[in-house]
Amino acid sequence: MFSADLAATPFFLKMEADPTPSTADICIVDFSLMVRIGAGDHAAFRLLVERHQHAVIGTVAKMLGNSSEAEDIAQQVFLRIWKNAKRYRPEAKFTTYLFTITRNLVFNETRRRSRKKEVSSDEREENSNHLIEANPDRQPDAELLQAELQRAVDDAIASLPETQRMAVVLRRYEQLSYEEIAEVLQLSVSAVKSLLFRARTALRESLAMYLAE
Repeated sequence: MFSADLAATPFFLKMEADPTPSTADICIVDFSLMVRIGAGDHAAFRLLVERHQHAVIGTVAKMLGNSSEAEDIAQQVFLRIWKNAKRYRPEAKFTTYLFTITRNLVFNETRRRSRKKEVSSDEREENSNHLIEANPDRQPDAELLQAELQRAVDDAIASLPETQRMAVVLRRYEQLSYEEIAEVLQLSVSAVKSLLFRARTALRESLAMYLAE
């Protein structure tokens, strides 16, 4: 079992993005590539995909809990970028535009899954409990313990409502600002902060056994 001080924020609940270098140069490069893509430049499109595919695939995988489908949806994201490149205007950072498209496709997929009810919440809970509670007397090594924690964190994030989940992924893993997340989710900044507060509270409750002494 992990020990942690509840007064401190464990790494897996941290919502504040670490400081990053200025993104001005990155924005200029992305805009330049989009201009070229709008003119039909396939080489520029390949460069753009290479720059951002890992972020898109990672976000989709964290949202859906299924990495096997993440690449397919990521391809749809970049296909939309290619088709709409001529109409792109740099009214916001390119990553905001990119994750807005990603959000739309991911939310469509989660709703499709919900209709099909491919995996019940009861089954997910049963699998999660089996992982955490199996062999309670053993003392796992650090690597196994870390894997167990990561699985528990992934399950906890997957159990959040989709908008909270997207806010957490964009803030914690992609390090978007509150303002950028607000644009992606089409919410106010205060609403985004409220979402993240509720998400952090829910994650603490879900992961309480890992935070206990």
